[in-house]
Amino acid sequence: MNTVAVIDYGMGNLHSVAKALEHVPGDHRVRVTSDAAEIGEADRVVLPGVGAMRDCMAELQRRGLDRVVRQVVADGRPLLGVCVGMQALLQRSAENEGIDCLGVFEGTVEAFPDDLSDAITGERLKVPHMGWNQVTQTLPHPLWAKIPQDARFYFVHSYYVQPAGPEPIAASTVYGFPFASALARDTVFAVQFHPEKSQHDGLQLYANFVAWDGQL
Repeated sequence: MNTVAVIDYGMGNLHSVAKALEHVPGDHRVRVTSDAAEIGEADRVVLPGVGAMRDCMAELQRRGLDRVVRQVVADGRPLLGVCVGMQALLQRSAENEGIDCLGVFEGTVEAFPDDLSDAITGERLKVPHMGWNQVTQTLPHPLWAKIPQDARFYFVHSYYVQPAGPEPIAASTVYGFPFASALARDTVFAVQFHPEKSQHDGLQLYANFVAWDGQL
């Protein structure tokens, strides 16, 4: 039986992520854990998160889980970052006057501008970006299996990732302007949206992750 570790660092919607992973088909066991050894032995690892990046990184570092995440990446085991868990994989976030992050992907996390508006209608857009929006796949990947192009997923965020180059961008979404809503490199995949809140297509993405062996 495969094991999926959901990293518990005291932040976010851990149990809703775990319940969604438990719901999808497959011979797997889901554990919500902050134990480095247990995460180190898991076949797949999920880094979820909501809230402020300062608190996220402080808790990861306090518990020594920043090193664990980097080791999972170095070991070549499948890792899925979700929402703030995705943002934490970049080098630095502009949130809280600047926070160093895990540096798995080159690039930064930036704030949506206060004067954000729809490029076509000119309508003022609210921040945070909250609700359903289209996700346009820009990179073929096993985690997109059985998910249609431009499927709608649920977002809640005031910051967005800006990778150093286009290579890792696996999907984009438009909210005032196009931003990267998924990143992928080797055995790491990360999404800005919440699969556990995104009904059928969100569960399909989790099912794809549970089945993914890390090969592209």
